[in-house]
Amino acid sequence: MRVVMFGYQTWGYRTLAALLKSRHEVCLVVTHPTSDHAYESIWADSVEDLARAAGIEVFLAKRPTPELTERVAALAPDVMVANNWRTRIPQELFGIPSYGTVNLHDSLLPRFTGFSPVIWSLISGASHTGLTAHLMDDDLDTGDILVQRAVEITPVSTGTDLVLATLDLVPEVLEEALDGLENGTLTPVPQDLGDRTFFHKRSEQDGLVDWAWPASDIERLIRALSDPYPNAYTFFRGQRLRLIRAHVSRCTYGGTPGRVFVDEDGGMVIVAGADAYRGGSPGLVLDVVRTDDGTDHSALDYFRRGGGYLTAAP
Repeated sequence: MRVVMFGYQTWGYRTLAALLKSRHEVCLVVTHPTSDHAYESIWADSVEDLARAAGIEVFLAKRPTPELTERVAALAPDVMVANNWRTRIPQELFGIPSYGTVNLHDSLLPRFTGFSPVIWSLISGASHTGLTAHLMDDDLDTGDILVQRAVEITPVSTGTDLVLATLDLVPEVLEEALDGLENGTLTPVPQDLGDRTFFHKRSEQDGLVDWAWPASDIERLIRALSDPYPNAYTFFRGQRLRLIRAHVSRCTYGGTPGRVFVDEDGGMVIVAGADAYRGGSPGLVLDVVRTDDGTDHSALDYFRRGGGYLTAAP
């Protein structure tokens, strides 16, 4: 089939790489200009560079334009494929191909529609994430499902681990979806939108730790925001601390959330949980923290002893 591909960052790069290894012909690649946004300057493999190296026409755009729609219509592709295209594609564009437009979304739709789905899946305590190939429709990530593959979220999974695992699924999911469409062997399955959860774009504010959360929730947040993501952070005596590694305490600790308390198992316990004042909550043991100069510190070496509070502002 003749394919027009829309994509950006490493997700788009992996998708284009899979298409280039397939039997399908890529006749146009549409991608965004480079960005210095915190979540767009990481996982930043260049779709544009890969396409140009393969001798494929490239169209750079922040969002679809009439000129782009005209170009795609002139090429008359059989199918379009999108992965990590950052703005809405209108029906007059996604409806051009005879087989429609296949979008790859890194969650198990209809759960975790929207943005940063792998990160939100881990933060929320989901048991699995994954990759879904679905047909594009007028809403965001709501079209009929073609293919899904799941990835287990384990007690030690990081956001980085899960992103890499879902990226590894791109070739097989894409191949099965395109072959099934072309051969008529796939039956698109409508999503149950009553089960839909819709998550917003992440910003730096979303990494600020709320010590009233249960320790287990904060620990997942820290794992979700593993390097190269902007890490979870807090403030101590006017200085920002990025939280690199932590675990939930064995013992129960009471008091005020955010209190720097005592050492346990080689780390520093922070009182956590809205009900900590009742003395019924585990604490969060910080193992490694990072100062704004980029230096990682053992939490015990950094704090040295208990006392003071971790806060939401300097």
